[in-house]
Amino acid sequence: MLRVRHVQEGETGLMMRDEGTVADIISVREGLQIVTVWMRTGELEHAVHYTDTLPLLNPGDVVDLNVTAVKLMLGSGGFHIVLSIRDRGFDNHSTTSTNGHIMKLKYTPMQRSVLSIEEPASSFHSSFQGEMNVEGMPVLLGELHSMLPVVMCWLRYRHQQNKTSDRALEVAYIMTDGGALPLALSEHVAILEGMEWLKTTITYGQAYGGKVEAVNKFSALVAAKHVVNADISLVTMGPGIVGTNSRYGFSGLEVGELVNAVYALGGIPVVIPRISFADPRSRHQGISHHTLTALQLAARCPAVVPLPLLEAKESAVIQKQAQNLQLHRIEAMPSPSIAEIAEAFSLYPQPITSMGRGLSQDPAYFQAICAAADCASQLHNRLR
Repeated sequence: MLRVRHVQEGETGLMMRDEGTVADIISVREGLQIVTVWMRTGELEHAVHYTDTLPLLNPGDVVDLNVTAVKLMLGSGGFHIVLSIRDRGFDNHSTTSTNGHIMKLKYTPMQRSVLSIEEPASSFHSSFQGEMNVEGMPVLLGELHSMLPVVMCWLRYRHQQNKTSDRALEVAYIMTDGGALPLALSEHVAILEGMEWLKTTITYGQAYGGKVEAVNKFSALVAAKHVVNADISLVTMGPGIVGTNSRYGFSGLEVGELVNAVYALGGIPVVIPRISFADPRSRHQGISHHTLTALQLAARCPAVVPLPLLEAKESAVIQKQAQNLQLHRIEAMPSPSIAEIAEAFSLYPQPITSMGRGLSQDPAYFQAICAAADCASQLHNRLR
């Protein structure tokens, strides 16, 4: 294994590479394969292979792997990343074509061009010439990618319970570049698109792979409203939040920045609070310090913050924490029962967890997300 020397503080770049031989194909979906590989040590390990720029793998292929995250024991899901395929010749290059000239992963060896919705080659280019806003659209802002399937299950469940509505809310999912950059990595997105629960997917910044590509968060939000015609938008990063056990060093701080963007565009930012009474870390007890810091430090504009009405002791904790959020509009929301949420989750083909905990282990986390989804739905209905 080639290992770049250990870096000192202030230096750049630690990358570990190795090679392996593809043993089996575990799964294939649009843009991605999951495979097992025999490592040179004789161990059988898992790897992710992106097929937007490389061809599909076959058993027996020898591949170069980025093994850094696994070797550092980070939360990568235990997957190596395929860098290249040995002995494929010209077939090792993508044949995918695009009319776009906007680069994602720019100035890296993996940069690729996309057709951004704002650029001149796009049929929607003219729509981005003048001033635009999102006309009061509610926008759910979540810190963790695991919030995505919870919101969608709950909205679908509510639709099934509401006999007066002829259709479910049409939701545009916007993925930021705060976590994983390829949308294809998200199994949740693949499932939700397969079930046709999402109106579309939008990626902006360095994130890529959405049905709509955008340059930044502002144009992504405008596209959700005026190109996609979504009822509401849901914005989260991809899988893989960064945290450093420090006040400012976490990628979820972007939620505060998103509040400002939604507000500036005339939308209603609805922040999904990250709430837990099962997380052993004190900084994530009640309302996570991530949510509190994003709203106190980064958000310079008011947001709606729905808080579920939990048991008396738990509600007392989060109400006390919420006293430090004077800029924002706190909405007390009825808390869905665990039984209701479990019924909603039964609509989904895979278990839904967050930080390794499911509904029974951390009910407050899921109740808070469902309460925020209810709040956004009610705000949408008031606009109709």
